[in-house]
Amino acid sequence: MYILKNAWISIKRNKGRNILIGIIIFIIAMASTITLAIKNTASDLIDSYMNAYNKEVTIGFNREDMMKDFNMGDVGGRDEIKEKFNNIATYSISDIESFADSKYVFSYYYTYSVGMNGSNIEKAEIEDDRGFGGRGEKFNNMENQSDFTLMGYSSLDAMSEFINGTYTMEDISDNAWNIAFDGNYVFINSELASYNNLKLNDKITLTSTDNQTFEYQIIGIFKQNEDDNQGMSMFSGSANTIITNSDNISKIVNDNVKGNLSPTFIINSYSDVSRLQDEFYEKGLDKNYILETNEEMATAAVSSVKNVNSFSTTFLVLTLIIGGVVLFVINMINIRERKYEIGVLRTIGVSKFKLTMQFVFELIIVALVALLIGAGIGGVTSKSISNSLLASEIENSNNQNEEINKNFGGHGPGENKLTMKGRGVPTVQAYSKINAVVDIVVIVELLGIGLLLVIVSSIASLISIQRFSPLTILKERS
Repeated sequence: MYILKNAWISIKRNKGRNILIGIIIFIIAMASTITLAIKNTASDLIDSYMNAYNKEVTIGFNREDMMKDFNMGDVGGRDEIKEKFNNIATYSISDIESFADSKYVFSYYYTYSVGMNGSNIEKAEIEDDRGFGGRGEKFNNMENQSDFTLMGYSSLDAMSEFINGTYTMEDISDNAWNIAFDGNYVFINSELASYNNLKLNDKITLTSTDNQTFEYQIIGIFKQNEDDNQGMSMFSGSANTIITNSDNISKIVNDNVKGNLSPTFIINSYSDVSRLQDEFYEKGLDKNYILETNEEMATAAVSSVKNVNSFSTTFLVLTLIIGGVVLFVINMINIRERKYEIGVLRTIGVSKFKLTMQFVFELIIVALVALLIGAGIGGVTSKSISNSLLASEIENSNNQNEEINKNFGGHGPGENKLTMKGRGVPTVQAYSKINAVVDIVVIVELLGIGLLLVIVSSIASLISIQRFSPLTILKERS
């Protein structure tokens, strides 16, 4: 009690010096709190961007393994690799459902396509009279060398072309998304619609390669925003693509009509991929296939935010180190200025330990007050600073959601609103509470670190007081 009382008297007696120490500690505390808030905001952004992408697994060819035993420069080698490729076992929807029945798989979706010919509509093509043999038009559709590609999606999540903006709905029926995945309905390209003078609710008839006939009603007209033909054709690459649901493709595909099936599995963790692949092989997947993920794409999306996180961590560490050094130097100067006081106290019988503790308590009391004020002001300030950092991300996220909504046929906020979770759009929200940025646990930890720095810097007191001789100090003074 005597030590605390003496420390408090000394603090009041030396106001100027203690105010200077308090200001330094206040600045350190406030800067550290704000830096910590920026770090936490960056961490939240990283989580948002990582969660913006589903952890996707697709099935692809193990090309490297397939080609390692063949010489592609040799005609025989090319024939062998072609034969091996043709002999690879395909998989069906029932196989996909079996693959998806795994503890590693969260959900799945797929696209299913088949080549079809027109019965009452014509393929969008123009004869090339320039001697190129209509090369561009031939690339409009290669699905079984048929006039049209009938592309079936199992769900909205599978419609990646609309999500990434490659396709955009130009015209769509009011209830299109309520019936699109349950019935004989299709979306056609605007170029194909114009070429055949088709409009919403018109019906088209398509014929499969085994001469089965199917009738569909048009409930939407889309356009392709990116032309992958690049001048080779009068029409875009999707001009002869007709979109429907995957169930309609299943009705067409049989032993004589082959479809192209492309599944995507949503997994819980990228670390499960190897085990999942082994499980797929056990369930019958041909070993010439391999599982591929979108991990690289998801990681690339957060690289810039990770740089902010790393920078804030480095800045926080440097702030604490520099603050500790400054406090140490100030404490050394403080001890030297108070040598005579130390000499007097030691002469009247105050022990080195009590004297050292008095100086430590003086610094702790000043530091505690300054840390609380600095952390408090820093915490209040951090909310607005963090929200200003998030402002552009929130706007970008909202714009992306609106863009996807429009791609699917929405005409503005609130209309035909579609929720596409895990499709590359982060969910970013402004902080409504201070403790969402810097909570009480963080403040306590910061106070603990600050007090630790104070105690470490107080080593100057301990060293100096142990070295000082009271008689020598008083003689120098006289």
